[in-house]
Amino acid sequence: MSPADTATKPPPAAERVYHHVKQAVLDRRYEGGTLLSEGELAEAVGVSRTPVREALLRLEAEGLLKLYPKKGALVLPVSSQEIADVVETRLLVEQHAVAKVVPAGGQLLARLEELLEEQRAHAAAGDLAAFAAADRCFHAAIVRAAGNAILAQLYDQLRDRQLRMGVATMHAEPDRIAKNITEHTEILQALRAGDAGFASGLVQRHISWVNNLARGEVR
Repeated sequence: MSPADTATKPPPAAERVYHHVKQAVLDRRYEGGTLLSEGELAEAVGVSRTPVREALLRLEAEGLLKLYPKKGALVLPVSSQEIADVVETRLLVEQHAVAKVVPAGGQLLARLEELLEEQRAHAAAGDLAAFAAADRCFHAAIVRAAGNAILAQLYDQLRDRQLRMGVATMHAEPDRIAKNITEHTEILQALRAGDAGFASGLVQRHISWVNNLARGEVR
């Protein structure tokens, strides 16, 4: 087999099922409480049931699904405790990071402006999944710029939960899309001004809003 053939070889069947289901869960095409059948997934992806089972076991291990023999896989809803835990972890990491990057370098400021433009474009197109991804990248860029590889790795472990919660939040309150853009703009302005305390306070307010989901104020 030539290198070109290897490069174009499609991913294994189980990997295709895994990415199909995971992306659908993250962008809420498969919402919490949905029961997925192996047969339907096999047909949707064009594979046999064996790789479907393999993919579902992997997703169960990641906490996205609960398997029920002979019935299928239940998409687990986001729990109030999970939301509270993610918000607490994000605050610990992000408030530290945003204060540490001050004075912010030109490369970081340019990247944040670029991500803001992406968010505006996705908002205009009504693409909530892409908006949530760009939103998360905005915060991740600040964390990485703080220069602590261990904290950055910890933050990356929150990625899937952040994306799922971000889409859920915007479905629950569409006005949040514009608010997120405004608040990110304010954070960027604080970084440009070199005001670490103000930037940290803005991050605290911005992230803590997600706790409304945990309190049942946003559904």
